Order: sequence, then structure tokens, then C-alpha cells
Amino acid sequence: MDEKIILLVEDNPNDVALTQRALKKSNVINGLVVVGDGAEALDYLFGTGAYAGRNVNKLPQVVLLDLKLPKIDGLEVLRRIRANELTKLLPVVILTSSREERDLIDSYSLGANSYIRKPVNFTQFAEAVRQLGLYWLLLNEPPPSTKKGK
Repeated sequence: MDEKIILLVEDNPNDVALTQRALKKSNVINGLVVVGDGAEALDYLFGTGAYAGRNVNKLPQVVLLDLKLPKIDGLEVLRRIRANELTKLLPVVILTSSREERDLIDSYSLGANSYIRKPVNFTQFAEAVRQLGLYWLLLNEPPPSTKKGK
């Protein structure tokens, strides 16, 4: 069975650690790939830069995408994901601390599958991440083009 991968695009080391702890605590650790900025996320998805040679047909099950990122912001990452034939159906969950209504509107306009504001309380954050992992890895049926690396 192919390992289901979560791509976490997050530049805050504390949020990365909290996400890892929450997933591990929920036994949803799977293959978590962490990238720290928007450019690295695009390199991973499209097999460029440090990820040149990576099998780009093996896509993550879901991308957890922060909006406020260095180099390339999350909305631009989402725009490029949706513009590419290979990744246009890839599930993308915005996981951000942004309270800006404009970010919410822009995220959905660009094709985000979900928008979740990060809770500041660890217990709430852990529960949100647990539910995200269970839903996207176990319950959600991905589009045919993203199944089993096709």
C-alpha cells in the first residue's frame, strides 16, 4: 500500500512542532513532509530545485498551507497549484492564523478546499489537526488523478 503523504507548508517552527505532535498523538503521523516557504513547496510539488528528480506523479494526499510565508506567499502557491494540470485537483487546506476576511475570500476564490484558522490553545490545535488528518487521510476520496501516484 502506498504511503499517504501530508505536505505541511509552514515557516513557524513552533507550529510545525505542534502539528507533528498532534498528528503523532492521533496516530496520523504518516509521511509528513515539511517545507518552510512557498518556493520550497512549489519545488517539492513540481520536482524542481532541491527536489529535482522527485517522482512528481506521487502527490501528497493533502497540502496544509499557511498563508503568511517567506519567498512566495500561500495565496500564490495555491494559485500555481490550481494552474497546473498535475496538481489542479490536489486537496489544499489553508491552515493559518490570519483573521483577514480578504484572505478567506481569496483562498476560496483560488480553489482552497478548506480554510481553518489555527487555534492558539494547544488542545484545540491538536484536535483540529487530528480531525484534519483523519478526514483527509482516511475518509476523503481523492480525485482519480491523485490516487496511488497516477
